Amino acid sequence: MKDLHAASVQFNHAPGDKEKNLARIAAFIDRAETRKVDLLVFPEMCITGYWHVRHLSREAIDALAEPVPDGPSSQALVAHATRSGMIIGAGLIERGPGGELYNSYVVALPDGRFACHRKLHCFISEHMASGDTTTVFDTPQGTRMGVLTCYDNNIGENVRMTALQGAEVLLAPHQTGGCDTPSPRCMGAIEPALWKNRAQDPEAIAAEIRGPKGREWLLKWLPARAHDNGLFIVYSNGIGVDDDEVRTGNAMILDCYGDILAESDSADDDLVVAELKAAEQEMCTGRRWIKSRRPELYGPLATPTGMEEDTRIVRFKRS
Repeated sequence: MKDLHAASVQFNHAPGDKEKNLARIAAFIDRAETRKVDLLVFPEMCITGYWHVRHLSREAIDALAEPVPDGPSSQALVAHATRSGMIIGAGLIERGPGGELYNSYVVALPDGRFACHRKLHCFISEHMASGDTTTVFDTPQGTRMGVLTCYDNNIGENVRMTALQGAEVLLAPHQTGGCDTPSPRCMGAIEPALWKNRAQDPEAIAAEIRGPKGREWLLKWLPARAHDNGLFIVYSNGIGVDDDEVRTGNAMILDCYGDILAESDSADDDLVVAELKAAEQEMCTGRRWIKSRRPELYGPLATPTGMEEDTRIVRFKRS
């Protein structure tokens, strides 16, 4: 790995308006260029919009979808990356070669190459499929990177597999915070009126962003993913109203010990930047622990127990 100047973005996407969202992405790319950024990470499905998709028919979702890398959004990202010299990642809906629909994350590289991660645990729509492989790739800058999208990061095995494939930096695009979940101590809904009235009462929405529905929830698990696997993590998220939920932003960059290098507490679109220093990874705790593994003990991890359920059931089941 080489030192990297990394940036994470939070922004409030427009549901279904790819042109508007790509314009916001372009504006952030311009900002990142002025700060000499090497890696720029945008949120999950920020090009197409996210939570509204659960209401759409298959035909409507397909109308938003594009092939990767030949679709116009992927091509725009590649053009930005080759022009700016940055690695740029952003999420959209992919139409696969057989018409399959995926929650995908495209990473455009400055040499014209790309990587594409299909979310492993997709639950946004019954019309969309889950991917079946982790995504790890080499960059022109000499760093090996991985991508896991939102819920993918909640499953510890996914992060460990990504680290075992040599990833040094994990891109973690999300649309989360303020989620109405079945777990009584996991996030919880935020009243949309707090977002709409944020200018008049900024402290009310700030308390939700910093509290157990936002930052406090992230700090229960996200630093552990970085620390236990010796990974730098660039966490990007939406901010503001997303259909009937409110995303909490909390754009964050963590080092390989799980310490926060940079973060946003803004109730607005924002960009945070931090230096990822390669030397810190060489003898970090997580890298040493991985070397202490005894793979012969872990066969049951890949053996079905009978408790497994589809992510859609787990995500929404109330009892």
